[in-house]
Amino acid sequence: MKIGAIAESFNKPFKEAIESIAALKLDGVQMYADTKIVHVGMMVKDIKEVKKIIDGAGIKVSALCGDFGCDMYYTRDRAQIDKEKRIMEIAKELGTDIVTTHIGVVPEDFDCKQYESMHEVCRELAEFADTMGGHFAVETGPERAELLKKFLDNLGSRGVAVNLDPANLVMCAGDDPVKAVYLRRNGNPGGWFADSKRSGGGPMIDLGVHVIDLVRYIAGNPKPVSAYGATLVKLGHRSNLKDKKQFFLGDLVDERESKICDVEDLATAMIRFDNGMVLSVETSYSLNTENDSGRVENKLESTALKHALLIVTFLRRFVSPYISDT
Repeated sequence: MKIGAIAESFNKPFKEAIESIAALKLDGVQMYADTKIVHVGMMVKDIKEVKKIIDGAGIKVSALCGDFGCDMYYTRDRAQIDKEKRIMEIAKELGTDIVTTHIGVVPEDFDCKQYESMHEVCRELAEFADTMGGHFAVETGPERAELLKKFLDNLGSRGVAVNLDPANLVMCAGDDPVKAVYLRRNGNPGGWFADSKRSGGGPMIDLGVHVIDLVRYIAGNPKPVSAYGATLVKLGHRSNLKDKKQFFLGDLVDERESKICDVEDLATAMIRFDNGMVLSVETSYSLNTENDSGRVENKLESTALKHALLIVTFLRRFVSPYISDT
């Protein structure tokens, strides 16, 4: 996993902020695209100077924040839409494919003028991003994850992506950030996710570890004393599925990478902790289920998690059957 920081959060001149990020041994930097340094009116020489400073520090630009207010999505403001497109072009020149933004509040009722306007603007920006091999990344919140997913799926474009902000989901939408994670587009994401040489594993190291951490936190951080695990590889990437929208990596450079798949479809583990708690974990990228599922259950009557059996399930939704030889 790569870690970065937002340049403006250091409250320093740009070059000093970049040096601070490098000193922390971080991998990347995200920058706002409406500052004195990065802005829509940048000339070629300005872009080269910014890139020179960043490259000299040995870090990469992870994304630009092209947030110019939500009103443009409600009013179809042509000047602001074109401004967003120019920021996408500048982002590519700075070495990133991702521009993040807030689009406002997605209405519950899709049969209204606000939805129509938001859909039209977002689709135009998503399609523009796709022509450049980039991604127009919408930040989560203030709507629920299910509603945002439905809105983005309806755009029908690979140029749109999600900038996941768990804090927004909790504070603004009252949603469950873990649940939001498995509402990404269906399937094995491909790229480094599915390449064991780079990722180290599949759904367990991608999803399961976070739920294990969550349960330990709730239970008072007990220490594991024993563990048993197993993995199953039966289905693979299943890129042949045509009726399911699929999650693609924002930084997927080569389409051939999406075909790499040497990680498990499903992983399961039983972990015993020093406080007597036993945790059963099941996590999957690809399984025959009607719906995605994410839950933590206390299987005993006790209200405390101590000495409880917890079942945590993260299942990716697919139509094809999960065929087993046993």
